[in-house]
Amino acid sequence: MKFIWAAICLILIPSASQAAEAVISEFELQDYLGAEHKLSDWEDKPIVVVTFLGTECPLAKLYGSRLADMAKEYEADGVQFVGVNSNQQDTLREIAHYAEKHKIEFPLLKDSVHTLADQFGAERTPTVYVLDKDRKVRYSGRIDDQFGVGYSRSEIKQNNLANALEDLLAGQEVALPETEAVGCIIGRSKKVEPTGDITYAEHVSRLMQQHCVRCHREGQVAPFALTSYDEVAAWAETMLEVIDDGRMPPWHADPKVGHFSNDARMSDADKKTFRQWVDNGMPEGDSSKLPAPLDFVEGWQIPEPEKVYKMEKVFTVPPKGTVPYVYMVIEPSMPENTWISAAEVRPSNYAVVHHAIAFFIPPDRDFKASDPLINSIGTYSPGMPPASWPKGYARFIPKGAKLVFQLHYTPNGSIQTDRSELGLVYADPAEVQKKIEYDVAVNPRFNIPAGDPNYHVPAEHRFREDKILHMLVPHMHLRGKAFRYTANYPDGTLEVLLDVPNYDFNWQNAYVLAEPKLMPAGTVMHCDAYFDNSADNLMNPDPTKDIHWGDQSWDEMMIGSMVLTEPDAEVDREARSKDSTTQQ
Repeated sequence: MKFIWAAICLILIPSASQAAEAVISEFELQDYLGAEHKLSDWEDKPIVVVTFLGTECPLAKLYGSRLADMAKEYEADGVQFVGVNSNQQDTLREIAHYAEKHKIEFPLLKDSVHTLADQFGAERTPTVYVLDKDRKVRYSGRIDDQFGVGYSRSEIKQNNLANALEDLLAGQEVALPETEAVGCIIGRSKKVEPTGDITYAEHVSRLMQQHCVRCHREGQVAPFALTSYDEVAAWAETMLEVIDDGRMPPWHADPKVGHFSNDARMSDADKKTFRQWVDNGMPEGDSSKLPAPLDFVEGWQIPEPEKVYKMEKVFTVPPKGTVPYVYMVIEPSMPENTWISAAEVRPSNYAVVHHAIAFFIPPDRDFKASDPLINSIGTYSPGMPPASWPKGYARFIPKGAKLVFQLHYTPNGSIQTDRSELGLVYADPAEVQKKIEYDVAVNPRFNIPAGDPNYHVPAEHRFREDKILHMLVPHMHLRGKAFRYTANYPDGTLEVLLDVPNYDFNWQNAYVLAEPKLMPAGTVMHCDAYFDNSADNLMNPDPTKDIHWGDQSWDEMMIGSMVLTEPDAEVDREARSKDSTTQQ
């Protein structure tokens, strides 16, 4: 079917800051089904809400179902909701899928040449504009303050769109006529003729492979793919913003402290190359010079698993509220001693799984709160690589151990389901030279005062034997602010091994030492955590409460995990035998 987009006539709105004083004239666009819609179609409606949306923007996904609910809620009051998609990269089929997934019944219009977005001054998705009966913009900005860049609150504190509608329906001036919209930059068409020697084929495609496509590919955690020229060009402006802000690639360690083999930061030279490509109009280049696609096992980041354990049943995530941690035991128990060289936890629904840990409970022992970390097998969390060890290194799971999933679900506005799974790659017991061990510095006894912006909680771990340190994994919850590991060696020397000045609960990074480090017997690992329990912390569920240790994200934890091996001695030969039972 051929779609012809009608011209749009609006009063010029130079910027979003002037939108609240604009009067919108007639416009005409088609929806994703080909039906034409004009502003005058709703002349009998006292209020029209125009929302700019994108099918892949994480925030637009979070708010899709909420807008659908609000449209129904205010229908009896004569409020008309209209969605507009101005992204060049979003197809009609993708818009239809977005509408179906979020049960959106109001019109979703395609603004293919961005004329409507340009006239409104819309820059991001989602952004809402509330028009009164004279089609004057009376409110513009965000929908509410529950979700934003880098934070997600358990509840709404400022319901901006609803408040604006209530004010207008009551015949009053809107108390807060403008807020700052946050979200993805609208993907507009290229504005300059492509020039220059930096091309996608020769340069930018390789940057994407190095920094992005492990997550930004079909079926993985990222909300959109970056594996083709069209995809990268469409998201280029948003990518520049998150790169400049340091949000992507995700890495939170102080670059002046330590060296890590999984350092995800993009170099200054790479940043310069990408920015120059964008400034030059994003030339595509000669497709024959594209690099070969990276070789990923379909759906997995580890080699093809030899054993896959699934959750016993599908878990249904409600559309709203807070879901307590979910624990699911995997039956049957481990039938024999097992050595693991790689493990990966893979959700079936990345949109609602904040993190998932697969761990074991040793045989003939009840569950302990430390088991998910001390006896971890694999962890899924944005930014954390799957567990994968060099040849000769392996994780041991004793015969009779129970495998358990711990899952943290985050509702996203619509009913969702998940059935996460654990993939294991086995190691040959005869080839195992080093046993991977986990240990922690932990402090469960603290009271973070209400409103305190920088509360310090220390913990320490004393090494009673020589150990080789391979990886550090700090863990806090929503009030976590900063975390530091400092080794105090037996000779009195202090060494800061990891400093995370801007801890982010959304990105549970593991930090793999570029050179494993000896922790001599007698070394004390000091861990210092800092918490922000003030109202300035946008992720804080409730700054009026004192906070203590607890499993849930609205509680807090203070754990400095460490991944270790013995320095030289091989693992116990008896433990390698599949015929013996070893408890950890």
